[in-house]
Amino acid sequence: MNELDQRIVHALAQDARRSYADIGAEVGLSAPAVKRRVDRLRAEGAITGFTVRVDPAALGWQTEGFIELYCRRNTSPESIHRGLARYPEVASASTVTGEADAIVQVFASDMRHFERVLERIAGESFVERTKSVLVLSPLLRRFASGAPS
Repeated sequence: MNELDQRIVHALAQDARRSYADIGAEVGLSAPAVKRRVDRLRAEGAITGFTVRVDPAALGWQTEGFIELYCRRNTSPESIHRGLARYPEVASASTVTGEADAIVQVFASDMRHFERVLERIAGESFVERTKSVLVLSPLLRRFASGAPS
């Protein structure tokens, strides 16, 4: 992916509903040239899809927290993924370096709901222990990809 492709991806990540003509005007290409590049990036797998971002609070998810998972020996990332995929409250999960094996981002309707989710996750067979923190105020959220324009 070259610098021009990165600028196109960044523009789409900012607003995937922008027209190819609008993006083209920003990056110095015609609309058909932008479309060809987007089609190529999709075919190559660099762009995996288009989506909408929704404020979790608008869906009633008022509480956000992170759970560090400390897993039993020989727990594979696939096992963690399978175990967490069942929870609609889990927004993201990643294996990490350091003491914890994975970190999980959870959205819940309130503190009690978060506590119930935490208890259920802690009860998964692959989990040895957990450590959680609650978000007081999100300071910065970046959803854009590619080089900034």
